[in-house]
Amino acid sequence: MVTREERVLRTIRHDSIDYLPSNIYFASHEKKLSLMETFQFPSLDEFDDFLENHLYLTSPMDDTFRFRGDHEFLKNAEKTVFAKVDWGNGILYDRWGIGYDINTDGICIRHHPLRGKSNLEIENYQAPNLNEPGNLALIEQDIKKYSGDYLVVLVGYFGIFERAWGLLGYEEFMMNMLLEPKLMEGFLDKITQYKIDYAKLTVKLGCKIGHTGDDFGSQKGLMFSKDLWVKFFKPRLAQVWKVYKDAGLPVMHHTCGNVTEIIGDMIDIGLDVLEPVQKVMDFSYLKKEFGKYLTFWGGIGTQDILPFGSPQDVKKMAGKVIETLGKGGGMIIAPDQEIMADVPPENVVALVETIKEKRVSVL
Repeated sequence: MVTREERVLRTIRHDSIDYLPSNIYFASHEKKLSLMETFQFPSLDEFDDFLENHLYLTSPMDDTFRFRGDHEFLKNAEKTVFAKVDWGNGILYDRWGIGYDINTDGICIRHHPLRGKSNLEIENYQAPNLNEPGNLALIEQDIKKYSGDYLVVLVGYFGIFERAWGLLGYEEFMMNMLLEPKLMEGFLDKITQYKIDYAKLTVKLGCKIGHTGDDFGSQKGLMFSKDLWVKFFKPRLAQVWKVYKDAGLPVMHHTCGNVTEIIGDMIDIGLDVLEPVQKVMDFSYLKKEFGKYLTFWGGIGTQDILPFGSPQDVKKMAGKVIETLGKGGGMIIAPDQEIMADVPPENVVALVETIKEKRVSVL
């Protein structure tokens, strides 16, 4: 019997499979718990089975921002060095010093620790120590419980670019790429080294895929010029991905928005899975031009039809996406972003039903 883990890996290798793997994940722990209770599942594991999930996402305690909405988790985390919570103002501070809103579905940064600081203070900033005792507690627990069944992914969300602007502030970082390029290169190198160490840890722990994440795209195109991406981010991503590639692992990268302009460059440095693809891109073009090299994650829109359409609308939209991106394989069926609080339960059911209906027929 093919495990979920093996089904995903076969899909990424473009090997023969029995059906396309899928994954549905949520913007907040509360949303997932709410749906679990609505559907009367006794545990999250059984709810994941219902959702047809094939991947299990885990992270170090350094990534407490992933649990910003799980206030019970935060109450325990603030007893450690990995989180400080200002409950009165609703802000979670991680070990990087970045402050996140704890009362929103999305990621809303409310404190940038290096905003307005001097060049010397930026030069002296040090990334946290990945080997801090307790940092791997969740990872070790999740690998032990889920690896071999699910494909366990040590996620690299909030990567080199996002950490940089999270620390400095978006406008300040963007301006400094042009005004203080040498300062920014040295700054990015420190974040990159943390990510390299994280990649080495992923390999050491026996994981079977490498993951990084940075939102480089807007709804219309890149957030900044391709020349700047090539100068500041392509070589640094290449350093991180080389760790995975040297270990024989495929590389998955998360980036929202329309990043069509740099997909070829990402393939050149080792990309295997693009997570997610969103409807601001041309799915037929993606499949035709890059389907030989990539597996596409996502495509099922979360901005309009999933939250606001009928179940029939969801089935029609999801079916078309699966037929376009999944024809012949090379797709992990998924929403193009996390399921947020505005998606009604009946539309989640419609999505799951469509996944089951379409995951074999397109192969």
